[in-house]
Amino acid sequence: MRYELYYWSGIQGRGEFVRLALEEAGADYADVARQPGGEAEMMRLMQSDAAVHPSFAPPFLKAGDLVIGQTANILLYLGEQLGLAPRDEAGRLWAHQLQLTIADCVDETHDTHHPIASSLYYEDQRAEARARSADFRRTRMPKYLGYFEKVLARNASGSGHLLGADLSYPDLSLFQLVAGLRYAFPVRMAALASQYPRVAALHDQVAARPRIDAYLASDRRLRFNEHGIFRHYPELDGTD
Repeated sequence: MRYELYYWSGIQGRGEFVRLALEEAGADYADVARQPGGEAEMMRLMQSDAAVHPSFAPPFLKAGDLVIGQTANILLYLGEQLGLAPRDEAGRLWAHQLQLTIADCVDETHDTHHPIASSLYYEDQRAEARARSADFRRTRMPKYLGYFEKVLARNASGSGHLLGADLSYPDLSLFQLVAGLRYAFPVRMAALASQYPRVAALHDQVAARPRIDAYLASDRRLRFNEHGIFRHYPELDGTD
C-alpha cells in the first residue's frame, strides 16, 4: 500500500501526528502538498463535488480507494494497518480514546494564541491570548500531563508505553504533544518536568527509536514555527 497524506506544506500541525505513525512503520507514503502542485491538488480534492466523503479540512489520507479525514480517525485506521494498535476491540478503542484526549489538548494549545478566532492575527487578540495562556499553563497543562502520567503508571506491563507492552500510535502522538509544548512553553514545561517523569521518559524513548530518530534528523521533519499549532510567544510563557 502506498499512502498519500494531504496536509499544509509549511507546518507540522495535525498532519505531524500522522507522519510519525507512517515514519515509525516504515510505510511507503507521499506527503503530497510538499510536492510541486500538491497543495492545489489537495484543495481540488477537498472542494470536488464528486467526493463521496469530503474532508472538512486537512489532514486526510488516501489509502487505495479510501479517503479518510480527521487525525484521530486516520490513526484509528493506520493503527490497525501498520501494527501500531492492539488487535482486540477494547484495546483499539482505548488507543482511540487516548488519541482523542491528545487532540483535545492540541486544540486547547492552539487556542492559547488564537482564543477569539482563527481568522484573526495573533496581534489582534494578544491581550486575550495572555489571559487564555495563563489559565492553560496553571490548570490545563498539569491536568493533561497528570492524566497521561497516571495512565503510564497504571500500565501493568511496565513497558513505559501508554497501553500494553508494545509501542502504539498514542505513544507517538504523546511524544509530539510534549515536543510541541516544550517548544511553545519552554519555561513552564521546565518548571513542570519533575512532576511527570513517566511522560518525559516516554518522549525520550520515542525520540530514540531508530526510524523516529532518523526522521527527526531529516528534512522530512518540518521545524516548529509561528505558523502552526505550537507557537512560541515569550509573553505567553511563564513559570506558573
